[in-house]
Amino acid sequence: MLIPTRILVPTDFSQYSDTALLYALDIAQEYKAQVYILHVVADRIGHTIDDYGLTPRSIKQMEAKMIKGARNKLQKQIDKFPQTNTLEVFSEVVIGNPSEIILNTQKDKKIDLIVISSLGKTGLAQYFLGSVVRNVLKGSTCSVLLTK
Repeated sequence: MLIPTRILVPTDFSQYSDTALLYALDIAQEYKAQVYILHVVADRIGHTIDDYGLTPRSIKQMEAKMIKGARNKLQKQIDKFPQTNTLEVFSEVVIGNPSEIILNTQKDKKIDLIVISSLGKTGLAQYFLGSVVRNVLKGSTCSVLLTK
């Protein structure tokens, strides 16, 4: 039987991510596990330099604003759940390819359970998260709990 000690919860700040986080926190309380909450800012901005005449400096400024905004949103999401006050909860915002970052975090932090929503934000983001979930399922070396 799986007794998790480190749980990773990727989030896109949607209500579906809230559900995944709630499941992860319940499991963490039961087994006294650490919870790592991760938001990945997709690195697609850097690919538009030539298309829109952006400079490396302006991209760095935009990325810094995006990271700051994402950290604020992540803290607000964490604050919704009072049980985070009684658990070891770590949060991180990273720029990169979401599925690659999730899988690298799983290995680096020795995560033994990933709790991730099978759904995400509406529109293109929902399709994008679907591919992220598919890649995480395919590449993960630990158990993955899908929520909806």
